[in-house]
Amino acid sequence: MLVCQAMTLPIVHHPEYQASLRPTHRFPMSKYGYLRDALAARGLLSDHRGLNPDPADADMLSRAHDPAYVARALTESLTTEEVRRIGLPQTEQVIRRSRFAAAGSLLAAHIALETGVACNAAGGSHHARHEHGAGYCVFNDVAVAVRALQAQRLARRILIVDCDVHQGDGTAAIFAADRTVITLSLHAAKNFPFEKATSDLDVPLADATGDSAYLAALRRALSQVGAAGPFDLIFYNAGVDVHADDRLGRLALTDGGIRARDAAVLGWARGRGEPVVGVMGGGYGDDPRLIAERHVILFEEAAKLGASQIRPSADNSA
Repeated sequence: MLVCQAMTLPIVHHPEYQASLRPTHRFPMSKYGYLRDALAARGLLSDHRGLNPDPADADMLSRAHDPAYVARALTESLTTEEVRRIGLPQTEQVIRRSRFAAAGSLLAAHIALETGVACNAAGGSHHARHEHGAGYCVFNDVAVAVRALQAQRLARRILIVDCDVHQGDGTAAIFAADRTVITLSLHAAKNFPFEKATSDLDVPLADATGDSAYLAALRRALSQVGAAGPFDLIFYNAGVDVHADDRLGRLALTDGGIRARDAAVLGWARGRGEPVVGVMGGGYGDDPRLIAERHVILFEEAAKLGASQIRPSADNSA
């Protein structure tokens, strides 16, 4: 059983969230290490014993993914095309990282159900579909977590708010036939993936959309999906690739805009009395330290909310 102190943000993390890639790889893997350092420097990781996940096993992963795909991934037997589609090398470290991230989102969800808010210092791998990975995503951590929660009967109606600059196509596809899971994706219309899936609510935005227009669209979207509630749990993908300087983004948010966005989603969820889980999502560029600083905003805004007991304690072992 996990016991979280009031007014302390529970953050799930693990050293294996970071895997080795070649220095020229476009995915800024080292940002996870810099994020951990930045969180520790702010005192947000000062005392979080017990918030380290174990890696997700094949059974857990296969609730959201094709068991044959899971088996190939875990044995490093993916086809050349599957590896190309993912865009990450097929190594033990990369696969283990994806297993830890998926379990981390589930552990964060367990904690949020007790305390009201928790964050995973990884996650947001929203391009992975039932039958394959894609776009730097081996396994869809939020989908894995949702399916586990459903199997454990800990949550039935779940909302996924995806504010990464890229559409959450994998997540939308996985839950397309599940009326108990509502998917919202607020993304750049002309960005990857170029063949979009259909979320319950898609909000495609024009290139160079800035803070004011973005936040207005977000408020409208939250109001619209909120009518489908109440929800037992909300997942929030807080990708910072919406930033004007992001290498793979097409929007134009500032640091202040990202902070206002995170505060709006988290505050909206908690204002409804519904627990919320923050996951990192994307963020790309040549300076991983700077990207990590943008990701820190999610954790700072979540910490402002504090963690207040909203449900009876339960056995939350992931």
